[in-house]
Amino acid sequence: MEKAVLITIGDEILSGNTVDTNSNFIATELKNIGIQVTQIFTISDEIATIKQTLKAAFEMGDLIITTGGLGPTRDDKTKKALAEFFNDEIALDEVTFNHLKGYMERRGRIDILERNKEQAFVPTKSVVFQNHFGTAPCMMMEQEGKLCFSLPGVPYEVKPLIRDQIVPYLKDKFNLYYIYTRIVSVVGIPESILADTIEHWELALPENLSLSYLPVGTRVKLRLTASGDNEEALKQQAEEEIQKLLPLVKDHVIAVTEDKIEKILAEILTERKLTISTAESCTGGELAKMITSTSGSSKYFIGGIVPYATEKKIQILKVSKETVDQFTVVSGQVASEMAKGCQELFDTDISLSTTGVAGPGRGEDGKEVGTVFYTIRIHDHEVTSTLYMPHLDRLDFMNFVSQKIIQDLVGLLINI
Repeated sequence: MEKAVLITIGDEILSGNTVDTNSNFIATELKNIGIQVTQIFTISDEIATIKQTLKAAFEMGDLIITTGGLGPTRDDKTKKALAEFFNDEIALDEVTFNHLKGYMERRGRIDILERNKEQAFVPTKSVVFQNHFGTAPCMMMEQEGKLCFSLPGVPYEVKPLIRDQIVPYLKDKFNLYYIYTRIVSVVGIPESILADTIEHWELALPENLSLSYLPVGTRVKLRLTASGDNEEALKQQAEEEIQKLLPLVKDHVIAVTEDKIEKILAEILTERKLTISTAESCTGGELAKMITSTSGSSKYFIGGIVPYATEKKIQILKVSKETVDQFTVVSGQVASEMAKGCQELFDTDISLSTTGVAGPGRGEDGKEVGTVFYTIRIHDHEVTSTLYMPHLDRLDFMNFVSQKIIQDLVGLLINI
């Protein structure tokens, strides 16, 4: 299996101001074609540091991919570092310049062509992959049979370059194995007990199959990865092993195809022609965001509301003021009335509601940070639950709660 090293260049990543999403995307795309990422570096935009890291990367892997550090000015340190490392010179590439000119013309920005002309200057030994969504091209250098791709850092430029140009190039360049992955999602069983339950099956897996345990909230994703030179044979092999697994965990399985819980939910709602709505307080719309992140969600998601203020819960969702006064706004009773009001407001088969304290300060009723009550209402049946997670920061809290609610909903729907 070919090995890859990723290098993220930029002080903005090191400072924490920008999150490196490129490495995750690239590693996933490479894994899908049988290339393993063995190391990821995050470094400053300094020539000496870039050269030093390139040297280490070439000792570790067969493929090096850098992202970031490519700018429109003459002091582009990444490009200079590449030229020095590969003992090369930088010169104007006419093909790249004409591509850049066309890109500017299509966007009505020919007035800044001269300012960006420097991006058409590339190492003379490089093979250029033109960037159709930005001004900085991707440059590929080769040394002793090993490849180095240097990409811009903007994620919406990186993704098409990797997906549409670099991955196809690598598949043609190397004799790559097929990688096939299946996910079995399991709930309601601790990871340690799950491992004991399926230990005999796991130990008996063929050598070209590997198993990973991936906890997500209170769900465990069992990822089965197969590698080989025949894609159809791998699919059949994985399916046969999953059929051996299912009897061991049948009471806990919620999906054997889709990975993300929102996609699992989408399949169930679409198949059963059920509609859903949300009324969120402490999750701030995260539930609705997750549900609508799946293509085709307009078939089942009717609408959502974020009645953050207590009076809006009362005015819009018809939550009883007496209930709020007696039990406080962060309570199971309010969550229940929110769900019923939401279901009536949007006229849906299912409604979800949340009320809690995301932090960092306590709620207006004095409830502790990390407290949440949520209700899942399916037709006339409802289940109200509570969680307490004071260790999570605000955004992690919202995401965890939303994941947990959708997971609980899937479990309820499967058992109906």
